[in-house]
Amino acid sequence: MNQPTIPALSAGAASIPAIGFGTSQLGDCAEIVATALRLGYRHIDTAWKYGTEKGVGLGIKASGVPRGEIFLVTKVSHEYLRAADFASKVDESLRNLQVDYVDLLHVHWPAVDGTPLAETMGALAKAKRDGLARHIGVANFNIALLKDAMRLCPEPLVTLQAEYHPYLDQSRVLDFCRRSGLVFTAYCPLGRGKLFKDPVIADIARAKGKTVAQIALRWQIQQGNIAPIPRSANPAHM
Repeated sequence: MNQPTIPALSAGAASIPAIGFGTSQLGDCAEIVATALRLGYRHIDTAWKYGTEKGVGLGIKASGVPRGEIFLVTKVSHEYLRAADFASKVDESLRNLQVDYVDLLHVHWPAVDGTPLAETMGALAKAKRDGLARHIGVANFNIALLKDAMRLCPEPLVTLQAEYHPYLDQSRVLDFCRRSGLVFTAYCPLGRGKLFKDPVIADIARAKGKTVAQIALRWQIQQGNIAPIPRSANPAHM
């Protein structure tokens, strides 16, 4: 099979495949992830909160794709942002994934229990310094929190992950990411399935001889600093 060539986005020293494969809500996803990798995906996104880390680890093993070719992403959930808890959860995620490191480690959501952001950013940076994560970032932070995180983190952040699709205007956040040299990782890039019922996008797809999903993903990729991470359990959709 001829594998597609997926362009990469650069953020600092990070080289991030510009289209990824999300695993939220995919459950026991080992075979799904193995299929995605065999089809050419090289950017796999998971999280402790998704409950898919073990499946992702098994899928990587089953795929036969060398670990060094895969850009693997996971996240520490907002319940575990104290330094000691954070370190423990990183270790747990690595065990689940059966790897020695992840390529990108995110703080999944901002703290809701009053944990100081400086403490969390220190723990995130330590994971990188200890070789457990090659790059670090945050997810679901607004601009104000993102600014604080960048200021407080002893190591550079390379990404913000948040929801983005044609029904959700993220222009201010995207502009900030571009000015700051961050890649924006877009989850739910197909609008949680709503785009498939959109008549305007359907007309564009027919005119271009493409699918609605292809049009929506192309729209994001051509903006330059966006890496969409669609998900599907259907190999044809992948």
